[in-house]
Amino acid sequence: MKQYFSILGLFLLSLQLFQSSEADIGCSDVLKDLTPCVSYLTTSSGSPSTACCNGVTTLASATSSTADRRAACSCIMNVVSKVKPNIEAAKALPGSCNITLPFTVSPNLDCSKID
Repeated sequence: MKQYFSILGLFLLSLQLFQSSEADIGCSDVLKDLTPCVSYLTTSSGSPSTACCNGVTTLASATSSTADRRAACSCIMNVVSKVKPNIEAAKALPGSCNITLPFTVSPNLDCSKID
């Protein structure tokens, strides 16, 4: 539970650091959608919860423009760099939820190159 609050705090910090004026999506949206996935991403055991998959699906639907995809990516990568979740679980999350995202989370992802 302590780790959950640490991750939540980092997500909240991301709100202030990476909001884009061009994007309709903000880090608060990303936080809301991905919070149910914290347990899966940090323990990488079992399957993601229904709430987690619903959040990933909502996030994928909300990132319809390049600016939205880049803003969401920046929020995610900021947290990934600080929290260090299981990268394989992060990469597998969209497929585990039967959706496709326009980018794959990896330590070297350059969000500015996402179309």
